[in-house]
Amino acid sequence: MTQQYGRKPAAARRAGARPEPQGTARLADLAAQAGVSEATVSRVLNGKPGVADATRQAVLAALDVLGYERPVRLRRRSEGLVGLITPELENPIFPALAQVIGQALTRQGYTPVLATQTPGGSTEDELTEMLVDRGVAGIIFVSGLHADTTADTGRYERLHAQGVPFVLVDGYSPKVRAVFVSPDDRAAMRLAVTHLRALGHREIGLVLGPERFVPVQRKVEGFTAALHEEFGLGAAEVRDRYVEHSLFTLEGGQAAAAALLERGCTALVCASDMMALGAIRAARARGLAVPEEVSVVGFDDSPLIAFTDPPLTTVRKPVPAMGQAAVRALLEEVGGTPAPPSEFVFMPELVVRGSTAAAPLAGPSGA
Repeated sequence: MTQQYGRKPAAARRAGARPEPQGTARLADLAAQAGVSEATVSRVLNGKPGVADATRQAVLAALDVLGYERPVRLRRRSEGLVGLITPELENPIFPALAQVIGQALTRQGYTPVLATQTPGGSTEDELTEMLVDRGVAGIIFVSGLHADTTADTGRYERLHAQGVPFVLVDGYSPKVRAVFVSPDDRAAMRLAVTHLRALGHREIGLVLGPERFVPVQRKVEGFTAALHEEFGLGAAEVRDRYVEHSLFTLEGGQAAAAALLERGCTALVCASDMMALGAIRAARARGLAVPEEVSVVGFDDSPLIAFTDPPLTTVRKPVPAMGQAAVRALLEEVGGTPAPPSEFVFMPELVVRGSTAAAPLAGPSGA
């Protein structure tokens, strides 16, 4: 069921939360209390222009005197609070991004309110409703439903209608009027493939999460284009033989990598560092040495990933630049000078460590 942002949860309403003003009788009560017409009350409640500030304040005062709850758009925003909604924090890239965003907000005098989705816990809509009820000045969404091509984007239009500023990180939808902040996923794949090609690898596989997500689709596009440029392979062949989708977890990376190793891949590019660790596990389960027999490239450059065994070669997501850009865009909107709907795309960087090496002469011994 679609959440209606700004309504009190059922438990709160049962506990005695004040009713919102609606209906002819309540409009008449408010009009009488404020000394204005019902039409004027309606204009104020619906956020319409053309009402003098003194009149607007009289209607708001009438709401409070008569015990009605102010509609969401009329509630005072807590200027010091900014909501940050992230996926689960098991993937270390999300705490890293949250830290950058939190520090940037603190420097500007704001306090971040971290709301984390967990399996079986609160949904993005429920977390959004909670933050809006608390009057946050704005919200930053990280890898949220805006990245899922099957999700209903109407939730963001409803947020617009409530006057809540927001910025979307990691994912893009042309249906949503907002500022997006993303890494260049296509360029990331070109960096990884070019590196592996220089090491002599020809059988290169791609380990990914579910296909419905925008970053996944962009990585597939970049990977397919890179294999076409380097080896002349067609898109259909690349997707059938060298691309494997699974879950965005270590176990998902292990399962997808096992399938690609079965097809003879000597190198694996992974959509996250966590999936890359799963790929290394899959190689070792087949008795293959990393990087001597199988090379593995991650994505993100998560904290501590340089200290794995072997240290992971990865494509570094530009987390500091992305986090600071998201905060800057949000605070500009909070300040009344929003940037036009657009996507800011940041270039990633290849970080070469110990999980990649020259291709084995005869292919992986376990193939």
